[in-house]
Amino acid sequence: MDRKLTAILSADVVGFSKLMEDDEEGTLGRLKSHRLETFDPTVSEHNGRIIKLMGDGALVEFASVVDAVNCAMAVQSALVQCGGPIRLRIGINLGDVIIDGDDIYGDGVNIASRLEALAEPGGVCVSDIVQQAVRMKTGPIFRDLGEQNLKNIAQSVRAWHWSAPNEQDAIEPTADSTQSASEKPSIAVLPFDNMSGDPEQEYFADGVSEDIITALSRIRWLFVIARNSTFVHKGKAVDVRRLAQELGVRYVLEGSVRKAGNRVRITTQLIDAESSNHLWANRYDRELDDIFALQDEITETIVGSIDSELRGAEQDRAKHKPTSDLNAWDLYQRGNWHLNRFTKQGNEKARQLFETATRADPNFALAYAGCALVGVSDVIMRIADQSSETVKNAIRLAEKAKALDDREALTHYALGRAFCLAGDTDSGIASLEKAIALNPNFALAHHGMAFALKAGGRAEDSLAHVAMAIKLSPNDPLLWTFYVNNASAHYQLKDYKLAEHWAGKAVRENEREYWPNLFRAAALAQQDKLDEARAAVTKALALNPEFSLSFVAQSLPGYNQDYFEHLVEGLRKAGVPQ
Repeated sequence: MDRKLTAILSADVVGFSKLMEDDEEGTLGRLKSHRLETFDPTVSEHNGRIIKLMGDGALVEFASVVDAVNCAMAVQSALVQCGGPIRLRIGINLGDVIIDGDDIYGDGVNIASRLEALAEPGGVCVSDIVQQAVRMKTGPIFRDLGEQNLKNIAQSVRAWHWSAPNEQDAIEPTADSTQSASEKPSIAVLPFDNMSGDPEQEYFADGVSEDIITALSRIRWLFVIARNSTFVHKGKAVDVRRLAQELGVRYVLEGSVRKAGNRVRITTQLIDAESSNHLWANRYDRELDDIFALQDEITETIVGSIDSELRGAEQDRAKHKPTSDLNAWDLYQRGNWHLNRFTKQGNEKARQLFETATRADPNFALAYAGCALVGVSDVIMRIADQSSETVKNAIRLAEKAKALDDREALTHYALGRAFCLAGDTDSGIASLEKAIALNPNFALAHHGMAFALKAGGRAEDSLAHVAMAIKLSPNDPLLWTFYVNNASAHYQLKDYKLAEHWAGKAVRENEREYWPNLFRAAALAQQDKLDEARAAVTKALALNPEFSLSFVAQSLPGYNQDYFEHLVEGLRKAGVPQ
């Protein structure tokens, strides 16, 4: 029998029997129209092959798992936009299949079918191997459903889920939406288990737990249960869901410490207590040379990752929450999701959501900071001009946010970014220093500081902050911008090889943005790799036809003249039009 490895997409119409019972002819007509106008063309566009249509379902194969996922998301997004009664569930797996003529069989197909059944209406459910392959290209876009026992499949399968954002959602707060933004997400850190069999290591396990609690308490938007409330469970078997109900928390962090000789292994797990899903887990193996330095390093790394993961989890939670249930915090998180799309439409939607959050809770500092960051993004993306009122308004909004909560790191971060766009680099650096002092594990603050230092001509000093941002949030949805930040710093230092390296990582992390190709083209040209540089320019132009030297001049507000002229020199060599 012939076999091959392929990506399998299984799709099924939600509630098909009921739709047929209510309106048989209309349902068949709409389904046929959907296939002709959306499904079949989208499959073809993403290089897929329809194996078979099964009345209310379809089986499709792809040579590329990225094509399969992009096709599924495009189909689901199109259905959301049209707003009709036809909705799909889609499952995707990468597996070995048996070829029989034009048909395929095997566990690879069966798992895709079972995953499709797990998907929410309008959603895409994928296996772990698919998620890992796609994450390398797109960043984190799926939420973890944990291990799933699938019907007639011997081994459990870890599943991940994505849902199409509903751009048509109403965003005005309802009567129940005006709850106080003080209803923050909450977390309990359980005492880490000492797995070493050495009672003397209890102090180290307890010390790690206590340091994490202390560091998390510096994240103002997160409510952290005090040590005394969680350490009563030390040494006991804990039902996470029941514990969360007792303490009134949404998330639980648990971990263990194991020491052997001069080495220590620390494992951590972040759990969504409402669903019992594991949001994040990691393992750290270190030499036990300086116990206090090790404790600081582990705490810093864990807390930075938790900060990033919880931001993503809260955005995902708000995105899937019914509009009627949205409060100020949910509106703010949904706004963040749109802002991170880095598009004009995303910015417009984010601004509306943030402004609605300020009406739901006029004392919600983060919502005003969000409004300021939309203005910052508008200028960076050239949606608004630097000389317009946009920058002044961003500074005004960020200062209002800071006045409402001077101890929230994000308010200082927003103010720092706005000051830098206005050309006031010194004030920008001062605000970003305050943000980092308030929360040293805030990746975006280090990212912003790197921008500010480069704008002030201090590229060498910026490198440590970029490295810290990447270390603290290695799965950040804006990771590609961290890489671009690093590339531009190395370019400013005339280390063109490293600039090319980091720009290349940014391109691979996000193939949809032109900025990585811009810095890659300049770095390649300065190394006289002109053919590769021109190819990078061609890619940048394909992604943004406005790309030119004058466009770049307007897209780097606040940068010192020497750096700008140096960048233009490389881009001109690469063949960027005037």
